[in-house]
Amino acid sequence: KDVLIIGAGGLGSPCLIYLAAAGVGTIGIIDNDTVSLSNLQRQIAHGTPDLGLEKTESAADAATRINPDVKIVQHKERLTAENALGIISQYDLVADGCDNFATRFLVNDACYFAKVPLVSAAVGQFEGQLAVFRPFERDAEGKPKPNYRDFVGETPPPGSVPTCEEAGVMGA
Repeated sequence: KDVLIIGAGGLGSPCLIYLAAAGVGTIGIIDNDTVSLSNLQRQIAHGTPDLGLEKTESAADAATRINPDVKIVQHKERLTAENALGIISQYDLVADGCDNFATRFLVNDACYFAKVPLVSAAVGQFEGQLAVFRPFERDAEGKPKPNYRDFVGETPPPGSVPTCEEAGVMGA
């Protein structure tokens, strides 16, 4: 199976490491950020020698050190409404570890239309959330299974939910 990881940060890094170690054949990583010193204590795919590198490149190096047979596809870009469906539809599963609601909703919608299961993870301070969504499937009563929008509701108004930097993340 092919897995796409959204974000090579605090959640995406360990996900990548474990998937590579487990022998997942193809892992895609999408992130448009570079490794900075403030990332190193919680983003385990990156180290001091990686400072300034694109996170996708650093993460790919970490994964192939663990498993040289894994194929890493680097998407060195930001996920947008224009590219989301095209990228996500190439994979069998999406693991979302991004840090903002707009991207989470975008990933949810693209997974729905591409009929790709979504594993959604979020963290803030000392709390975390993890859920699997397959809204393109039906339950025993024939109703659509829930999606991320059903779980969270609408996008919170700007400024109503603190960012990871404002709220803090353990180890940040």
